[in-house]
Amino acid sequence: MVRLCGLVCTLCAPLLAQMVDMNESSMRLMNVASGTSVNPASWPMPMLMTHFGNWNATLMGQTFIVETQQSGPRGADKLYSPNWIMATLSHRVGENGAFQLDAMLSLDPATITGRRYPLLFQTGETAYGLPLVDAQHPHNFVMALGVHYARQVSENLSIEGYVAPVGDPALGPVAYPHRASAMELPEAAISHHWMDSTHVADEVITAGLAYKKWKLEASGFYGAEPGENRWIIETGPINSWSSRLWFFPSKNWAAQFSGGRIAHPEQLEPGDQVRTTASLAYTKPLAGGAWSSTIAWGRNHSTATKRDLNSYLIESVLPMQRKNFITGRIEVVDKDELFADQPTLEQQLNRVYGSTFRVGAYTIGYTRDIALFRNAAMGIGANFSAYSLPGAIKPDYGDHPVGGNVFLRIRLKSANQ
Repeated sequence: MVRLCGLVCTLCAPLLAQMVDMNESSMRLMNVASGTSVNPASWPMPMLMTHFGNWNATLMGQTFIVETQQSGPRGADKLYSPNWIMATLSHRVGENGAFQLDAMLSLDPATITGRRYPLLFQTGETAYGLPLVDAQHPHNFVMALGVHYARQVSENLSIEGYVAPVGDPALGPVAYPHRASAMELPEAAISHHWMDSTHVADEVITAGLAYKKWKLEASGFYGAEPGENRWIIETGPINSWSSRLWFFPSKNWAAQFSGGRIAHPEQLEPGDQVRTTASLAYTKPLAGGAWSSTIAWGRNHSTATKRDLNSYLIESVLPMQRKNFITGRIEVVDKDELFADQPTLEQQLNRVYGSTFRVGAYTIGYTRDIALFRNAAMGIGANFSAYSLPGAIKPDYGDHPVGGNVFLRIRLKSANQ
């Protein structure tokens, strides 16, 4: 058995046997999902591992090829491919320290054409100078580029540092591309910009202090959302801050509460956002993988409009008989940007019905793994989403809008997983 961040993790032992010269700090850094966020320690993170002398390396990645069909006046159809690949290189520093370099890249700018893919009731960011509505933006070519440092000060106390020209500050739950409970869902959550949209931020600096089952982090970063040119790395002043408190009751649980002020995140909207989030993640290892679930809440307060907008998410993936995965996601989100691309209609609706509309998204999905490659898990899947919406916007969306995805998924993994 291998001791991982103060917890016993037998699932990691076959993989860690491929690594060399590791200490407690090395293993702590290996558990990182995005930035400094972590899934429950018991989750068997899919990855390839090797070493070069005393340097340990990991490689993670996945791609989806998705056909989307949506109903209603604002629904759309599209074939697209969200994808990412992440590599880390780590080395111990003395008896108790370690550092890790990480880089994550995505070909989304090429494989998601038109700077968007259809996603009913999604809002956030821009394309061709206009706000994106009912669509999700692609990720940047460089999703992360950073360096971590961790040091075990005593048996119960450790310190961490993270510097990233592009990275993920200490704000929100694990971002959806890396969240254990979202691994079989190719599409973003419509609550993404309420919880984890800062996972691709610029000029990130984070410091952390972990004591027993608790970890406290603080970050500074550049708050603007990525620009429309997804191929470049943007820069700006560190003008935003966040802090996050983690609690790990056992290897199966990870809870966080976080808050921060994001300076002028949206290009076409005035003011700052004050974001508050809380989440609880659970993973139970099973014979066919791991049952992973997340409950999360996020709130955005706009300093310009003075509005408080809430979002709620429940998400789960359950493996059955090793090669079958059942996925579910339920969301309820307060939206005030659904007609940002139609200012005249937005003004008319605001005068009569107010500025905020609460919508719900209810998704169920299934994936079947096909064993074709030794170090990659290929799956064929589909999911279906139904939506709830106020009567005031049914003329624009239809009485019962629905959407569906059929997809092929390829994910890197060790032959031992």
